[in-house]
Amino acid sequence: RQADGRKVLRSSIREFLCSEAMFHLGIPTTRAGTCVTSDSRVVRDIFYDGNPKNERCTVVLRIASTFIRFGSFEIFKPPDEYTGRKGPSVNRNDIRIQMLDYVISTFYPEIQEAYSDNSVQRNAAFFKEITKRTARLVAEWQCVGFCHGVLNTDNMSIVGLTIDYGPFGFMDRYDPEHVCNGSDNTGRYAYNKQPEICKWNLGKLAEALVPELPLEISQLILEEEYDAEFEKHYLQKMRKKLGLIQLELEEDSKLVSELLETMHLTAGDFTNIFYLLSSFSVDIDPSKFEDFLEELTSQCASVEELKVAFKPQMDPRQLSMMLMLAQSNPQLFALIGTKANINKELERIEQSSKLQQLTADDLLSRNKRHWKEWLEKYRVRLQKEVESVGNAAAWNTDRVKVMNSNNPKYILRNYIAQNAIEAAENGDFSEVRNVLKLLEHPFQEAEGFQEVKEDAEEEGATATAAVCSQETRNRQSYCSKPPLWASELCVT
Repeated sequence: RQADGRKVLRSSIREFLCSEAMFHLGIPTTRAGTCVTSDSRVVRDIFYDGNPKNERCTVVLRIASTFIRFGSFEIFKPPDEYTGRKGPSVNRNDIRIQMLDYVISTFYPEIQEAYSDNSVQRNAAFFKEITKRTARLVAEWQCVGFCHGVLNTDNMSIVGLTIDYGPFGFMDRYDPEHVCNGSDNTGRYAYNKQPEICKWNLGKLAEALVPELPLEISQLILEEEYDAEFEKHYLQKMRKKLGLIQLELEEDSKLVSELLETMHLTAGDFTNIFYLLSSFSVDIDPSKFEDFLEELTSQCASVEELKVAFKPQMDPRQLSMMLMLAQSNPQLFALIGTKANINKELERIEQSSKLQQLTADDLLSRNKRHWKEWLEKYRVRLQKEVESVGNAAAWNTDRVKVMNSNNPKYILRNYIAQNAIEAAENGDFSEVRNVLKLLEHPFQEAEGFQEVKEDAEEEGATATAAVCSQETRNRQSYCSKPPLWASELCVT
């Protein structure tokens, strides 16, 4: 970004809205105090494609107990044996000790107090705590379909907060390999890789804490604590999302994975399907079951939406050349492309071909079959809950209450953020305020919701904004599946 240190309105609105959305979802996060924009302009090539544009400079006031990151400790890194690259404060153990003392005594005072006479034990206890906090944090992300986009060590908080909202995205259609960052060509930070990459980052923090914390101690902590804490917290949260409030059964993990597999097979909307499940009842009668099934399948992608999702992205000649290169010169191929990317493109071509023959009725029938199979398993599991309680009506009331406080109705979908950005770029900030109001109450129906209307800041801006956003792109409900045009949005 030419090292000018300027942030623009587009990315500032996204960060402002999302950090507040995460807070109200109950996920540990930095906060946004204010978003202030100006008439100063900077040139930005948004998609790195040689088409720069002038954008308004903006500042987000971010609030947190600390902005120290895992990467802050990497300034002491010794020279890399292959590249020779090193941290700017290499060999300054005195600063590292001072920084570690500061972090633990200020943000983990109970650990400082418990191990004041043994620094290695103290540092081990600190590393164990940040390992568990990080595992719980990423479990929370997975349970709301949040994808961070750039999970390097400099975007990991030393106190376990969500930090640095860049190319993030909440997942719409459930896809475990969803990549929200348009410039993440290898899928390093895909949705299903987030737990793994956060663990990798903890490993890098462990390396940066040597010799104050010997690696054999920190690596053992990481192996013993991270996966266990993630799986435990993830399953606890998923039980609440499914209303399994009475019993904790071994089969619950399988029920969750089968639900996600059904969502994947039917291209279901992650947020809306979880939200709908609270209206499913153990003793639902056949006619109401059909109505429920209709509503559930309406949250699955249409044939048209699937055609857009699986549209091949490579020129056929380029793909053919890459396949030949993979055979003839694997070493060169490894430098310019990945096997995973090629396999994904081949899958897109196959899916795209199948979709040409698929009718809307065939798709609906197939989706209903998949959901009937899973709902029967869900009904059996809920029945076990009923059998374990004395008052089924009271249990159901509690179940629905727990589900409705763990399955958001409103999340910051990319198309919602884009509508707000387009209006704001033309001087009308009312949509930003509307969205913020909704995100402050993500689990509630927006009954009596009053949209904010305000005078545009510049003469003629109201008309410009209206034309630009096409009545906010023929705005849908804030909890709708994304419209087709949203598939063209790219966040880098």
